[in-house]
Amino acid sequence: MQRLRIRFTRGEKVKFISHLDLMRLWQRSLNRAGMPLAYSEGFNPHPRMSLAAPLALGVTSEAELMDITLAKWVSPHSFTEAVNRQLPSGIEISEVFNAPLTMPSLQSQVRYAEYTVEVETGKAQKDIEAVIASLLAKEQLPWQHQRDTGTRHYDLRALIEDLWLIDCHYGCCSIGMKLRCDSKGSGRPEQVAAALGFENYPKSIHRTGLILKTG
Repeated sequence: MQRLRIRFTRGEKVKFISHLDLMRLWQRSLNRAGMPLAYSEGFNPHPRMSLAAPLALGVTSEAELMDITLAKWVSPHSFTEAVNRQLPSGIEISEVFNAPLTMPSLQSQVRYAEYTVEVETGKAQKDIEAVIASLLAKEQLPWQHQRDTGTRHYDLRALIEDLWLIDCHYGCCSIGMKLRCDSKGSGRPEQVAAALGFENYPKSIHRTGLILKTG
């Protein structure tokens, strides 16, 4: 068997596809490309494929990671060429490489996610920089989020590793965010934007990187 790690982009045309539909899309594309997928054992076998960190609806990305196990060896180059021809517009493989079968699960290796978040604002650049510095200086930031199961209370500051202003132009600014993304919690860019005082939901959220434990 062979384990491949795939890096792919997710653009505007597919940013509202759910996680389940995305996995189905990948399975259909892999089958059409003739890839020898390996399946789990048991009563209801399923393809051995997993995403590092599912992307929220409406978010684009240039850095999605997925592991796929194949029953037979395929060169990364052949895999990329064959599968890219079957993927819909908006999803494209940018890199494929072999990963050891004994390596821990991809999900368990993720530590941080980086984003570029564009928000509307009438604030001056120096004021935005001051707000960012003020938030980073906090030791705690009590926060609550309404979910279907009720209100969740937590420390939002603990989910923020770093923030920085990228640029400001035409009533908008772009903010870089490095947020925690592991089994203990994941930072949500729109909540961090709200904590910075931006009243409207971000104009765009784009994931630029996933940082793994292995580096």
